[in-house]
Formats: sequence, C-alpha cells, structure tokens
Amino acid sequence: MPHNKTTTHPKFSHLPLSTSGPVECALTGSALLNNPYFNKGVAFPTDERDTFGLTGLLPANVQSLEMQCKRAYQQFCTRSDELAKNTFMTSLKEQNEVLYFKLIHDHLKEIFSIIYTPTEGDAIQNYSRLFRRAEGCFLNINDVHRVHDDIARWGNPEDIDYIVVTDGEEILGIGDQGVGGILISVAKLVLTTVCAGIHPNRTLAVVLDCGTDNEELLNDDLYLGLKQPRARGKKYDDFVDTFVQAARKSFPRAYIHFEDFGLPNARRILDRYRPEIACFNDDVQGTGCVTLAAIMAGLHVSKLKLEDMRMVVFGSGTAGTGIADQVRDAIAADSGKSKEEAAKQIWCVDKPGLLLQSHGDKLTHAQIPYARRDSEWKGKDHSNLLDVIEAVKPHVLIGTSTQPKTFTKEIVERMSSHVERPLIFPLSNPTRLHEADPKDINEWSQGKALIATGSPFPPVTFNGEEYEIAECNNSTCFPGIGLGCVLSRTKLLSDKMLVAAVKALAAKSPALKDPKKGLLPDVVDVREISVCIAKAVIEQAVEEGLNMQKYIPTGELLEEWIREQMWDPVYRPLKLVSKETASKHAKGELGSAGVD
Repeated sequence: MPHNKTTTHPKFSHLPLSTSGPVECALTGSALLNNPYFNKGVAFPTDERDTFGLTGLLPANVQSLEMQCKRAYQQFCTRSDELAKNTFMTSLKEQNEVLYFKLIHDHLKEIFSIIYTPTEGDAIQNYSRLFRRAEGCFLNINDVHRVHDDIARWGNPEDIDYIVVTDGEEILGIGDQGVGGILISVAKLVLTTVCAGIHPNRTLAVVLDCGTDNEELLNDDLYLGLKQPRARGKKYDDFVDTFVQAARKSFPRAYIHFEDFGLPNARRILDRYRPEIACFNDDVQGTGCVTLAAIMAGLHVSKLKLEDMRMVVFGSGTAGTGIADQVRDAIAADSGKSKEEAAKQIWCVDKPGLLLQSHGDKLTHAQIPYARRDSEWKGKDHSNLLDVIEAVKPHVLIGTSTQPKTFTKEIVERMSSHVERPLIFPLSNPTRLHEADPKDINEWSQGKALIATGSPFPPVTFNGEEYEIAECNNSTCFPGIGLGCVLSRTKLLSDKMLVAAVKALAAKSPALKDPKKGLLPDVVDVREISVCIAKAVIEQAVEEGLNMQKYIPTGELLEEWIREQMWDPVYRPLKLVSKETASKHAKGELGSAGVD
C-alpha cells in the first residue's frame, strides 16, 4: 500500500525519481485543474488554493484524498455494468491520476478485473465506439517517415522510463483489434504503476497501426485505425525497427515492453532485439515466469525435483512456448543439462496434435525446439490430448489453448492416476476460455490436483477441506521485473535476471507454509512482491555488470532505495515555480496530458 511521504528522505531524496518532498509546478488556475497529474480537486489545501490561483474555482470545503476516494467509489458502484465501470475509471484517470490510482489501491481485488482482463478486452473491442479522448502514441505504417518526430514529442531523453508497445494483433484472447490495441498498452502501464510504483507521467503507451485483418473493424464506419489489410513481411519489419530505433534515440534509458503481438511475430521480434536493448515480452516471458514460479511452488508441495518433472503444454502459441522456454531454462540451470536435453522433458500440443519434427514448415520458430522425433511416436496416437497424457504421464499440464472445457474429466482422472499430486493449470483468458473449472478439476482429481488459473476463482472444497486457487497473474511478476530494470538502468534483461525474478516470486508462495494455500501470492500483496523481485533483478544486473545506474546500495539499504523511488497515490505538496525556468514536468508537458 502507498506510503505517505511528506518529508524528504534522509538518504535518497537526491535521486531523480525520489518521491519525498514537494513537487515543482508551474501551472496555475484552470490549467492546473485540467492537468490530471497535478490536479487535487477539492483536496487542494487553502494555502495552495491561494498560491496557485484556485480561489473561486473550487467549492469551499477542503476534503481529504480519502473522502474523495469514498465519493469516487460510490460513483463507481452506481455504474450499470463492467464496461460502464471501465469507462468511468478511464474518465477519472483523465481528471485526477492520484485519485484514480488511490481508488484502485483501496479496492484492488474488485477493480482489477475492470481495468484489466476481462473487461479491458470489451473496452478494446469497442474502442472506436467509446472513443472520447486520445491517450498514448499512435504510429502508423503509412507514415514511417514521421515515427522519429512523433516519438520525440513525448519528452527529453531522460523523461521516459517505461514504454509499452503493441501492434494490436493478438489482444487478450480476442485476436486482432487494430488500433484499439492502444488500450492494452495503456492498461499494462497502469498495472506497472499500481503494482510496482512506476511513475505514471514517465511512461509511454504506443500502438503500431499496421492495418487489421478484422473484417468487422474494416467494415465499421466508426473504426479509427487504418482501413487496410494488416501489413506483413519486410514492410512490417522495417516499421517495427524504425519504432525501436526511434525509441532508443529519443529515450536511450527507457525499457521497452512488447505486448500482444501476433504469433508469427512476438517471439521473432523479442529474439531480434533482446541481445541489443533492455526489452521484454509479457506474453512470452511474463507468462513463463509467473507459471514457472507456480510450478516451483507446486513441486515443493509434491516433493518433486524440477529436473525430474514431465510437462505437457496444451496450446503452443506465444504463451505456451514462452512457458516451455522458462521451464526448460530453469531445468537446465538447476540440473546442468543442456537446453536441448531439458526440452525433452516438455511435450507441446497444438492444433495438429503433438508437435512432431515432420510438421516441418508448419512449426513456428518458437515451437521447433519442442518438436518430438516421429520415431518416438511410431504406432502411438498423438492426435489428441488424452492419448498424449496416457503416453507421457506428466506431472504438470499447462493450458494456453483458449479452447474451453478441453481438460475433461477423463484427462484429469488419467493424470491423477499416474502421479500423486498433479499440477493442472488452465491458464487461458478471459474466463470463458479456460480449459476447465477448478471446482471440477478438484472433484475429478479427488482433491489431489494443485491448481493455478489464468483468472481469479474462488476456493474449492473436498472432504470438508478448503483449497485456495492460485491465479497465474502476470501482474505479480512483470511490474517488479520492469521496476528492477528501470532503477538499475540495465543494458539488457538477461536470462539470469529473469530466473532471479522467478525465484523471488516463488519464495513468496503461501503454499510453502500451508499446502492448502495458493501456489502464488495474492495480487493484493503485489507492491511488496515487486520490491522483492526488483531487488533480485537489480542484484543480478549488478553481478553481470549490466547496470548503468551508479552507486546502487546493497542489502537492506537496497530495499529502502527501491521504495523511495516507487510512485505512490498520495498528494504531495506543490511548489510554485516560474514557467521560464520550469522543467517540462513542472509545466505539465510530460505524459499524455502534456501532448496536443
């Protein structure tokens, strides 16, 4: 939860991202009230109302942030459905960012699904119809020559820490949403602030509009994106590269987060830029990291070593192969095996059934390492999941297929007959696409299964015992990784930094103390989890010599250093400065509020 830092921190208040003490502001009057980053509304104290020319512009009664939050929550609750609540939150964010984030903090469990999956998916599908005000940076493939200038308008080189970019092709299990994908970039950045204290006015949401293959959008008069088929090949690659180079030139210290790119491109783009810049793909690495942490906790409960585990992945797209990669790399690190040898403990199933080497060109770049020799399956049926389960006898079954109800009673019973405590993770989002209901998995396995899901579910019971269902929520992982990368100013995000993040998350598993508890910590604890993950990431970056930030402390001081630089939804005192000498931040020219 946020810390009310009203006084300057004695050790780290000199840091550029320090959150102690007053904030410089050159705006006055209505301009101040119209800036969501500085605006306090009726919470402006009397002295600031006088200093900043707000008298007569606000009701007389000065109220606290807590009272504002109470009022905002009452308004939120009156909205008729989830999408209306999502729209209300968007409107609030455009008026008062501190109040917006405070409301989320105070009601995180309830509001999380409103500002992210599944409701954000509905908002994205209706983007052009609900559109009121542009937020984020819109780049389109027909104006590649403008990309550098369009990126540069968002600030000076030191002004942006975190960029989320999407091309809108594979959004939250609902596919190609074209320019509406900007909202997934916006939503991810909201989560980085909520979960890890990334400063909201030092982030940039980007959509790469490459056209769309969504016929419904192409035929919609209100659609706001390019009305042309989605670009592919060299033209697409050149556009992505132009964006990356422009972002690096304009904001050389910024961390780039790729989000919801399509299956043909997500892994390829990540592999292209990972050796060069600090970047991350949440669908590939975030999903893999959080799932691996749940697996590690589950293996601890079942008293099984990672190097002895067998895993089947059902749905071998971006998320599925990303999970496979993280598990493979962890097996290799723990056992000393090569990555090729470790991959043999993972069986990947997709539309054609078990992935085999004979599938040849039908395999994606990410699937190739997991394709089995055809000779291994000679005379065996590999076309359906049940037969694969029967042959492999896996300890872990991962679902990333977006095919509902595919983890059948027979599959769960068969797994439970082969191993003592099967790990069964139906991870597909949104909820309507999950492979099985945890209640059914629990019943069919006679309470033996250790379960994690992609969306929140209530606890389940068996023989009078209650078992918590862990949510493999990337938000417990990717914000902390990003925070560690931002604060260390790392040159790259290495494999070892990701492993350090996974171990830090797994160490917080409630199941380590009580097997009936969830395999992963609850999202309400995410701020503290992010501190632990960021600490592990920073320490590993320093060990590998990847950090560009100097004078990073160690031990307990490192945690203090991290916390001081995490933005909190509290009203800090404002200090009036002249426009002639003010920074872009003080003039309200950073973030979406400062761009015309």
